[in-house]
Amino acid sequence: MLTDTHIHLYNKEFDPDREQCIEQAVSAGVGRYFLPNIDLESIAPMLALEAAHPDRFFAMMGLHPCYVKEDWQEQLAVIESWWERRTFCAVGEIGIDLYWDKSTLALQEEAFSRQIQLANRYNKPIVIHCRESFNEVMAVLKKFPKQTPQGIFHCFSGNADQAREVIQLGFSLGIGGVVTYKKSGLDHVVKEIPLEHIVLETDAPYLAPVPFRGKRNTPEYVRIVAEQIANIKGITLEEVAAVTTENSRKIFGC
Repeated sequence: MLTDTHIHLYNKEFDPDREQCIEQAVSAGVGRYFLPNIDLESIAPMLALEAAHPDRFFAMMGLHPCYVKEDWQEQLAVIESWWERRTFCAVGEIGIDLYWDKSTLALQEEAFSRQIQLANRYNKPIVIHCRESFNEVMAVLKKFPKQTPQGIFHCFSGNADQAREVIQLGFSLGIGGVVTYKKSGLDHVVKEIPLEHIVLETDAPYLAPVPFRGKRNTPEYVRIVAEQIANIKGITLEEVAAVTTENSRKIFGC
């Protein structure tokens, strides 16, 4: 069984055919899906999807760095109130994004640190969004250490040395469709890093793998990611599925 540790299947892009996408993914061997929250508006559709398929979907709760604006403290207060009502599999998706807006760095760092502390309070992992911000993310993690369980660097796109830094802190690497892109360099990282530190993801509807690059990503494409990793490492698809799914169970506890 394959596990997609990061998918936005509650997005409006899937409204016309969400159930069909799930059926196709299950037929392709994808049995479990982890849903990262983004902002306040994504909470309701995410929880509705989890409730419709409680045996397959697991919700996270967090505030994405791209939605950390002037009102971030009010938004985070709502996020924190959800943790008082029920449990979630992780605090996510959180972190720092300097691709879209560098002017909010100080706010993003504060929101990130508060959510690390939130995860520590509830003994839950974190799922980190790190885009053009590796040094900044690592600086926050060293100032506000994540206690066990650590979590995942979602959509890891760094080099092998950075991967080793992440692993040394106790985190796993989320590998998705980018590993199929010729110029990404992720094939070299995957070749060097033991499979025990890797989990699979699609980030659907974003970052579809080759040969669907540029189109809507769907949950069944996590199989393409697994096949690429198997080819890089010279092992079977079944081994990739078994090890990465077990990795996800250890991280999320479910």
